[in-house]
Amino acid sequence: MNTYDVAILGAGPGGYVAAIKAAQKGLKTAIIEKEAIGGVCLNWGCIPTKSLLKSAKVYTQFMHAKDYGISVKNASDITPDWKAIIKRKDRIVRRLTGGVKMLLKKNKVDIYEGEGVVLNNNEIKVKDETIKTKNIILSTGASPILPPIDGLKEAHENGFLMTCKALLDIDDIPKELVIIGGGVIGLEFATIFNAFGTKVTIIERENRILLNVDDDIRDSMMKIIKKANIDVFTESTVTKIGDNKVTYKDNSGTDVSMKTDKVLLSVGMKANNKGFEKLNLDMNKNFVSINEHMQTSVANVYAIGDMNGKMMLAHVASHQGIIAVNHILGENEVMNYNQIPSAIYSFPEIAQIGYTETEIKSQNIDYKTSTFPLQANGKALSAGESNGFIKIIASKKYNEILGVHILADNASDIISEAVITMKLEGTADEIAKSVHPHPTISEIFNEAAWGIVDKPIHI
Repeated sequence: MNTYDVAILGAGPGGYVAAIKAAQKGLKTAIIEKEAIGGVCLNWGCIPTKSLLKSAKVYTQFMHAKDYGISVKNASDITPDWKAIIKRKDRIVRRLTGGVKMLLKKNKVDIYEGEGVVLNNNEIKVKDETIKTKNIILSTGASPILPPIDGLKEAHENGFLMTCKALLDIDDIPKELVIIGGGVIGLEFATIFNAFGTKVTIIERENRILLNVDDDIRDSMMKIIKKANIDVFTESTVTKIGDNKVTYKDNSGTDVSMKTDKVLLSVGMKANNKGFEKLNLDMNKNFVSINEHMQTSVANVYAIGDMNGKMMLAHVASHQGIIAVNHILGENEVMNYNQIPSAIYSFPEIAQIGYTETEIKSQNIDYKTSTFPLQANGKALSAGESNGFIKIIASKKYNEILGVHILADNASDIISEAVITMKLEGTADEIAKSVHPHPTISEIFNEAAWGIVDKPIHI
């Protein structure tokens, strides 16, 4: 029987990072994966969707070539080849997952392929083999919730209704797509298929989509969505799915039915807890309860990533894995979730970190805000990507950065300036006095920071 210091169940961005870090720290490490190295993120989530989004972006730019002074004689000849787009996506996935597997082997992590069943807090069975371990890190991820909607189960079984995983490998671009749920995943898929000509409708039960996004960013994004002819129905509840149509009750209480080719379900997640039931871990609704060190209710068992529901992002899972490994080694690092960036890969992108204005009001903190539009940024105008703005929220007393919200074409890339600043408890004064290269989109940080300190220069 093989014995390990750490055994990790699940090889997603939390599990494989934890495995590599543990091995680097000298711990004898095993990782167990029943499906594919890289987990949902690399195989069916983060990376595949970004591949499709890039194809959608290129297609959109071709269709607007005249805006850049390029003449296309016959625009009807420019068509998306969906099969080629999917092949490109699959090629990228294979390369990345192969790279991760190589990294695990290079770091001498033992890889077990198969479904792991936790027998107790020191033993895991994989197929016909049982391994012993001093510590267990669970990284099994989460799966979409299937709500009790009339006809949903049957629609899911016959392929009319899909989760995001299945939609990534759909045979053809649908002419019509209904998305149930107005969260991050819903908006990203709406962006992809809308760009390729699909008529997209989003149905959201709450009174607004993107619940965790700053109100000013959301309001601007809603105008862009409307201009793109994506229909959004809020305060609307789906009541029935079947016969190639979706029925919902709108905000006036009226039953409305609409025909569609496909339905994407994106309304919530729950932890994948199959395989470790014998541990009888404490749960927080649909997720595994953890403390600040990622420990579960069983001291030598840790739970990282989507399964603990703290912040369902790949980079969060990865850092949680490092925190768990460090705690096994006697360190006491904790995670400040208020300093974690998030991004939505729509057109344009949304990126944010820290408090929204609504949240900071509820904290009774004296604050001030500054915004700067992309329309006043030379690089954005040159690129033809001038929709959006940056918003900085800072403390009134010290100008300390408390939140940054960006709506811009490459918001996910430039949010990192805010990440470093907040980690160092930096102020708007420091950003304002940091010389930014020109012309770049990053200049909007400098301009908005001057708006906190005094006044922006270019508006």
